[in-house]
Amino acid sequence: MRSFDLTPLYSTSVGFDRFNDLLGKAFSEDVVPTSYPPFNIEKTSEDSYRIAIAAAGFSAIDLNVEVRENQLHVTATKSEESANGRYLHRGIAQRAFRKQFALADHVRVVGASYVDGMLNIDLKREIPEALKPRTIKIEAEGPTKITSK
Repeated sequence: MRSFDLTPLYSTSVGFDRFNDLLGKAFSEDVVPTSYPPFNIEKTSEDSYRIAIAAAGFSAIDLNVEVRENQLHVTATKSEESANGRYLHRGIAQRAFRKQFALADHVRVVGASYVDGMLNIDLKREIPEALKPRTIKIEAEGPTKITSK
């Protein structure tokens, strides 16, 4: 795997520590992406997103969604089943899992639902009023009429 030197980012930026750390983690060889369980990340509108996680075989009480320090943590634990049933083939994975998603500033979780084996987590970017663009009125003194020649 190719490695990238992020030193120029650290030496030329101030206040982007989270972004630099995120890039460093993305290019790190320590990160091993897991494909279980499968999931989608969808942009549902200009400022809304949905993470859909296929969690077949789990119930809503087996799942936990938590936000800590701009990180979305999704975990599932499955209690050990009793030996009542004997499987000839067990192709539906029901093993515990943990998924983490880094959330950008001003992105918050607005809800989660579990329907037909799909865990849907809805997110929304809410930019504070102070950070939104605003127009500044320019006041002028003296004649405001412009004449052309």
